[in-house]
Amino acid sequence: MARFTLPRDVYHGKGTLETLKTFEGKRAMVCVGGSSMRKFGFLDRAVSYLKEAGMEVQVFDGIEPDPSVDTVMRGAEAMLKFEPDWIVAMGGGSPIDAAKAMWIKYEYPDIEFEDMIKVFGLPKLRKKAHFCAIPSTSGTATEVTAFSVITDYKKGIKYPLADFEITPDVAIVDPDLAETMPKKLVAHTGMDAMTHAIEAYVSTAHCDYTDPLAIFAIKMIQKDLTDSYAGDMDKRASMHNAQCLAGMAFSNALLGIVHSMAHKTGAVFEDQGAHIIHGAANAMYLPKVIAYNAKNEEAAARYGDIADHMGLGGSTNAEKVELLIAHLRKMNDALNIPQCIQHYGADSYPTEQGFVSEEIFLQRLPEIAKNAIADACTGSNPRQPTQEEMEKLLKCCYYDTEVDF
Repeated sequence: MARFTLPRDVYHGKGTLETLKTFEGKRAMVCVGGSSMRKFGFLDRAVSYLKEAGMEVQVFDGIEPDPSVDTVMRGAEAMLKFEPDWIVAMGGGSPIDAAKAMWIKYEYPDIEFEDMIKVFGLPKLRKKAHFCAIPSTSGTATEVTAFSVITDYKKGIKYPLADFEITPDVAIVDPDLAETMPKKLVAHTGMDAMTHAIEAYVSTAHCDYTDPLAIFAIKMIQKDLTDSYAGDMDKRASMHNAQCLAGMAFSNALLGIVHSMAHKTGAVFEDQGAHIIHGAANAMYLPKVIAYNAKNEEAAARYGDIADHMGLGGSTNAEKVELLIAHLRKMNDALNIPQCIQHYGADSYPTEQGFVSEEIFLQRLPEIAKNAIADACTGSNPRQPTQEEMEKLLKCCYYDTEVDF
């Protein structure tokens, strides 16, 4: 039996933040990240709308990029004291992901983080609160997904939480918020969305309900991302919808090893001075994973379908796969994203020698590969890599060498 789950309501279009005025409840906790939502006035507007709806409102702010287990526990403690019946998370993927995990701990105070990361093993939520997500970035689509990513900094590992219970009740997809994104964020979140759509289309869990969403999102992103990056606000609004469609697809079709690898390399080099930003990691690894997965005949045919819908040409699946890889690499170049870890600078831009040295990479490679194989996203990948294959694939992502296995 397959399942297709989305939020009960998705409000979209300019000005839809005002939907908060219609919410019914006594108390709402608004979860946000840094200062951008406050700086651009969206936090004050959200609080005002919720108060207009008759609610007492408390703000939990300061949720960091790549939110930590510690932040989740602090937020849940604040919720237990305030007792909200609405949790409203707004901003990038990080505050929304963190708030999802806080929600679990709020509803079940005795649950341990180790139990929260059991794939599709959460107890029923909504006994205390409903959840509304309002994205300000155009990539993670966490506002419509059954996923959250939380970082355990003690282990240097990003853990995906996966369960339809944490699919939000309401998503407000207002492009006004996306207009505030800096260029680097437009690039990284846009390629994150492209990866979501492509991985969902070739996932072993894809179905008739997810395929149209994935393909349409791919075509929109191909058409609109680079113009959005260049400052076209109409295309920025289109990308806000495209990433949401990609999220609808992957939340139900699942993902693959591009995400497994991105999760396990994101924070593991933190002691070297930086993170590999999630969207940039996906952008670098996606062409390599396509080459690896295309050794599977069914996956190659589906990549061929993608190339056809993108109008890339080619007469055989092998040719179409090559053209798809070349096109994605060209997009990386246009968005100023490196092609491999070796050239990934601490500022995320291409550089001759990145912040991760060859020595450190090779030293940590076996453990990274092992953790990537164990990641929740690996199970729905078209090919199941061995430890040796995963290490070889990660080396290709480090050196930007050909995948021939």
